[in-house]
Amino acid sequence: MGKAGRLGRQVAVLALLAVAGLGIATAGLRAADDLSPLDLSRLDATGAVVTAADGRVLRLFPSEDGILRLPVRPQDLAEIDPGYRALLLAVEDKRFRRHDGVDPLAVARAALTALASGRVRSGASTITMQLARLLDPKPRTLAAKLEEMFRAWQLERRFGKDEILAMYLTLAPYGGRVEGVRAAALTWFGKEPRALTPGETGLLVALPQAPARLRPDRAPEAAAAARAAILARGTAAGVLAADVAARAALEPLPGAQRAIAVHAPHLARDLASRDAGQAGSGGWQRAPLATTLDADLQAQVEAILAARAPAFGAAAGIAALVVDNRSRRVLAYAGNADFLDEDRAGHVDMVTATRSPGSTLKPVIYAMAFDAGLAHPETYVRDAPASFGGYRPRNFASEYHGDITLREALQLSLNVPAVRLMERLGPPAFVSRLRRAGTALALPDDAAPGLAVALGGVGINLRDLTGLYAALADDGRVRPLRTVPGEGRPAADEAPLFGAPARWHVGRILADAGRPADRVAAGYASRGIAFKTGTSYGFRDAWAVGFDRDHTVGVWLGRADGTPLAGITGLSAAAPILFRIFDLLPAGAAPPGPVPPGTLVAGHADLPPPLQRLDGGAAQLAALRFDDGAPRITFPPDTAELDLRDLAGGLPLQAEGGTRPLRWLVDGRPLPSPTLSRQAMLSPDGPGFLDIAVVDAQGRRDGVALRLRRAGPDRAPASVLTPAAPRKEALRAVAPQASP
Repeated sequence: MGKAGRLGRQVAVLALLAVAGLGIATAGLRAADDLSPLDLSRLDATGAVVTAADGRVLRLFPSEDGILRLPVRPQDLAEIDPGYRALLLAVEDKRFRRHDGVDPLAVARAALTALASGRVRSGASTITMQLARLLDPKPRTLAAKLEEMFRAWQLERRFGKDEILAMYLTLAPYGGRVEGVRAAALTWFGKEPRALTPGETGLLVALPQAPARLRPDRAPEAAAAARAAILARGTAAGVLAADVAARAALEPLPGAQRAIAVHAPHLARDLASRDAGQAGSGGWQRAPLATTLDADLQAQVEAILAARAPAFGAAAGIAALVVDNRSRRVLAYAGNADFLDEDRAGHVDMVTATRSPGSTLKPVIYAMAFDAGLAHPETYVRDAPASFGGYRPRNFASEYHGDITLREALQLSLNVPAVRLMERLGPPAFVSRLRRAGTALALPDDAAPGLAVALGGVGINLRDLTGLYAALADDGRVRPLRTVPGEGRPAADEAPLFGAPARWHVGRILADAGRPADRVAAGYASRGIAFKTGTSYGFRDAWAVGFDRDHTVGVWLGRADGTPLAGITGLSAAAPILFRIFDLLPAGAAPPGPVPPGTLVAGHADLPPPLQRLDGGAAQLAALRFDDGAPRITFPPDTAELDLRDLAGGLPLQAEGGTRPLRWLVDGRPLPSPTLSRQAMLSPDGPGFLDIAVVDAQGRRDGVALRLRRAGPDRAPASVLTPAAPRKEALRAVAPQASP
């Protein structure tokens, strides 16, 4: 056999040995992969990130190890400045897209350089190897370097290049407790990394090489030199023009790390708490907790509250909501004036705290009365001292106006007319309708609703109250306010709480109301904000809620512990803040808009006789549906649905007109009642449907049908009022004489 044959045989043997060795090595790697899998726990240890609707960070929670780490997902790479990405790869790993975790050319270059100089002059770590070291930091030894190579192989085998780059940009250190390029851009430059300057990109590429030694706030000369070296390498690699690099090297360095701004802290805390149980493997890939908030508007509203709060004392808190009427999206959510101020109990979210609403439920009462045909804005009502079964409401200033239209009564926020309307509606029916619409109302000791509900004798929170006004401003349907995109909404065909004519009348009344003292009414003629204020008993809570046809704004002011703030009222304290927030919003169409079909627009003299006076006597009121003198059941209303929990003291029955004695029938069976009284009390046996009738001495009758419901788990639970005062004080706080 010739030399060529022997050489061919030797090459074949060597090839077989190489293949066998490669197979053995591959099998060994796979066995090692099974025995020692990747540990991604450090990558997954990212804190919750809450963002505005446009993706800007509202709040970043530190990870469990105390690091400010903003995750970067593969799809987020497009939001990182392309100049930064190009410079990073040119300097750190120019063959990143082509190697399998270890770059043989870089290893060979580093080895030759080390042999020639006698020391290590250039590294061979790829971005994948650096990621392996970030996932499991160890002292830099030869054994650690070999393990990095193995881990890099594991990473490349399991993940794509964009995933590996995103992981690196999540964990890369940038000094102090900051990791990841997004957190670095925010802390060093106060902006997202989508539009960095060349000087900023140079610093951010340099910092991870020695984050403690190159911090620009502590070693500006070293940071400037390192940045210049990175920019020079970028020029040599062709990713930066020489003149651009020269100017970038002269850019000022940041003198300090900035705190990442904290906005909407109460909402962010709630969302992060709800999300906490969902964290797990691949946590870095979890989407940020997106909200519906407008980042700029949120910051502006918070600034207004922070500036106004000191005027009301060191313990005063303020909360505010801004809502888009059509979508019910919350655009700004300020739970208190200063989240970190202990004196103000700033950590307490007063948007969700249950408080006495003062007079702010009066527009809801009026709208329901207009809907029911009980009254009209031009209906006269007697505003004078009155007793309602022992309950004696009085107006805030103890001034009375005699005969006055309901329009004027609502604009002046008079108490006696509001109670008269509530008497007609029936407190249990009123409370039940709001609860069925999804509004959580709280009554002291969960007692049966009484007439004091009209003046704030019930608990409600700012979120639900603002939602009621948004329904008045929009389509009458009380839909949940949305703070998270995609939150469920009721079906579009759900019955509205307020009809179109009632909404139009109430909007017109409130839009024509007076303004706060620091506003000129004429200046808001084009703006057309409809608003109502309220003050709870003892000056504990000041409210202002208002709307145009696009937005609704709600404001609460008071102390979180429920103690009084002397002299505050909704008109003097909360309303100026409401109008200041409206100044931030685009001018929307003025309420109430075009007159809806079927709306009765008339002066007092042109009203039907039954609508000319609210307290005009049984004959006039009965004339809407009955012959003169016939009995009429005034409570409960026909087709009402009442919760049994609102009827702890029994279901009151009330009639007007008719010739006594009156007989009450429940499902055809007589109900014992005093023969000279037009009232009776029914003790329901349980849930179900009832037919109730009243018959007078001449055989004339009236009847209603109603349903009694048992509160279930889908119903808004009754809750206690917020004021953290002794129980007697809390009860006094909801037996009010409401003020404007």
